[in-house]
Amino acid sequence: MFDQRKNIFSGTPNNEALIHFKGILMNIQIFGTKGCSNTRKTERYFKERRIQFQFRDLYEKGIAKGELENITRVISLEELIDREGKQFKKRNLQYMVFDLEEELLSDPLLLKTPIVRNGKEVTIGYKPEIWKVWK
Repeated sequence: MFDQRKNIFSGTPNNEALIHFKGILMNIQIFGTKGCSNTRKTERYFKERRIQFQFRDLYEKGIAKGELENITRVISLEELIDREGKQFKKRNLQYMVFDLEEELLSDPLLLKTPIVRNGKEVTIGYKPEIWKVWK
């Protein structure tokens, strides 16, 4: 049900974060970690605009295979893995041959963050110039 005073939808299934923003229905998901400065900036961006979102802390809960498949329809696995990150170096993956999808599913801290989804649209990193035009 749409509440015009709050400009949001309530009672949505599966507690999805939905909002009616400038006449547009948005379903924002942010995948990241609390310690990532770009993830915090991304959360702040949506909070300041009163756009509700669902946050997934990759330390607490990884990414499901179906979610990863939805993301990789837009962004390749190669673009998702953070080869410069602490976790990649800690595990010495630069010296190994491995299956990208398998590693990202088993260790979500290998992902670049934040990953922001709005339905079928996806970005990696802090990209307000892209989020402004999302419908």
